[in-house]
Amino acid sequence: MFSNFQRKRLAIPYAIFLLLFVLLPLLVILVYAFTDADFHVSFANAGDFFTSDKFSTLIVSLVYGAINTVICLLIGFPIAMILANKKYNKNVVIVLLFVMPMWINFVIRIWALRDLLSWVGLEGGRYPELATIIGLVYDYLPFVILPLYTTMLRMDRSQVEAASDLGATPYQTFTKVIIPLTMPGIVSAAMMVFMPTISSYAIADILSEFTVTLFGKTIEIYFSQSNWHFGSLLALVMLCLIGVSTLVTNKVTKKGEERVALW
Repeated sequence: MFSNFQRKRLAIPYAIFLLLFVLLPLLVILVYAFTDADFHVSFANAGDFFTSDKFSTLIVSLVYGAINTVICLLIGFPIAMILANKKYNKNVVIVLLFVMPMWINFVIRIWALRDLLSWVGLEGGRYPELATIIGLVYDYLPFVILPLYTTMLRMDRSQVEAASDLGATPYQTFTKVIIPLTMPGIVSAAMMVFMPTISSYAIADILSEFTVTLFGKTIEIYFSQSNWHFGSLLALVMLCLIGVSTLVTNKVTKKGEERVALW
């Protein structure tokens, strides 16, 4: 009994941290989101969000997030397959080459990319959307390669060999075996790109020269203008999106792991 009491006491610092830095800030956001300037209960902020251009900004951000996620997956999946295949990659240093850019501050990397795009004639003043997409893919591609790479390392390759021995075509092997086995990594990679893309704003500001506005920038604008109530509502919307994406990710990952275990 004394031992159990000692173990419970070890959770006290974590409980305090959870209360002060998670629950309390969330409560503050809820209070500000559903009150007016006099702190009277009001749903006017929610009504303004769905009837203003801020909702359209969210839709645009979702589109950018989807495009960035698809492009990163299309590029990152074959790279991860090559890195995870010992037949082609016999040196871990090659994997580090894709991780090293994340060691440098992303703002410095984006400014360098802006100079490069200007040099080749793709500056944000002329092609803001294209420059933004290039910057998003460049910045978030490693977050796709790493989870796919780790998933493929744990993939049972005997399943792939068995499919080939049983007469499956390369396309059938890829769609019926490799994709299901790597689905947890695909979902994790997609969520690691999709939600940060929506909430980011520095990349779009720098590369599009303040032409493209993502949802994260909208939140930053209202907080910088001391409009805490509407800014809190926008932050709450973002938190809801993150919560939904987390639930979907956990559910799909759990199903993928159960499927792999059955195989």
